[in-house]
Amino acid sequence: MAERKWTEAQVPPQHGRTAVVTGANTGLGLETARVLAARGASVVLAVRDAEKGKRAAERIAGTAPGAQVTVQRLDLSELASVRRAADELRAAHPRLDLLINNAGVMYTPRTLTRDGFELQFGTNHLGHFALTGLLLESLLPVPGSRVVTVSSMGHRIRARIRFEDLHGERSYDRVAAYGQSKLANLMFTHELQRRLDAAGVPTTAVAAHPGIAATELIRYSPAALRAAVRALGPLLGQSAARGALATLRAATDPHVRGGDFYGPSGPFQARGRPVPVGSSARSRDRDLQRRLWTVSEELTGVRYPV
Repeated sequence: MAERKWTEAQVPPQHGRTAVVTGANTGLGLETARVLAARGASVVLAVRDAEKGKRAAERIAGTAPGAQVTVQRLDLSELASVRRAADELRAAHPRLDLLINNAGVMYTPRTLTRDGFELQFGTNHLGHFALTGLLLESLLPVPGSRVVTVSSMGHRIRARIRFEDLHGERSYDRVAAYGQSKLANLMFTHELQRRLDAAGVPTTAVAAHPGIAATELIRYSPAALRAAVRALGPLLGQSAARGALATLRAATDPHVRGGDFYGPSGPFQARGRPVPVGSSARSRDRDLQRRLWTVSEELTGVRYPV
């Protein structure tokens, strides 16, 4: 199989495996869940709106008869909700094969979560950091288990971890805040993989990004950007189904290595088949990764078992 020809048809059979996909009621998450369910996995749609989750489950069942799909309410912007969801998931699924940290928000006006975090950093990074830590013991004993975190090309755009102003209290730039959260996703993946390696467990941490994909994520973007995406999206970007291929490859390709980053193969990584791609030098800074990990533990109150 040529790398640049990788499609959802290359997803290996997933029978007997359980996958949790956050933000799976629409867009990339829905497409990821659809393919995993069609290949035989038992898939949990972890979503903020349970009714939308149920409709998504019905859509998946309509395209994949016999699919095993359930819905778990999860609001990543509220740590209490993350803890409740993790408790319920552990009770229902003591063994997990895949945790796909897909949900996210983009370019929102400055808003605080219930815990006082800037919304993009709180949802995209801290919520997933907490969820992963709370579910990790269900993944650690499982051969081939993976944590896949969806980042973005935005991790390169005006992106740094503003430790002195994580929540935009002094100044706020929605693009920079999004970049910070997506940079944090990559730094989290690398630091988690180092800890998994040190523990000698079979779980791996991988990251992916969809390029420019047609999803609802841009709904908070400036009007000019939304218009440009609508006009140029078919030329520069790709569908949600194509965008989800990087996540699916990161989650299921047997040749994936811990710490890998998958994205589209085309120009500027905007579209194309999923291949290993590079990330910014800042995302690979080990000192910054460790510092972010420590801060994330302090903010969420979640300590990892590795």
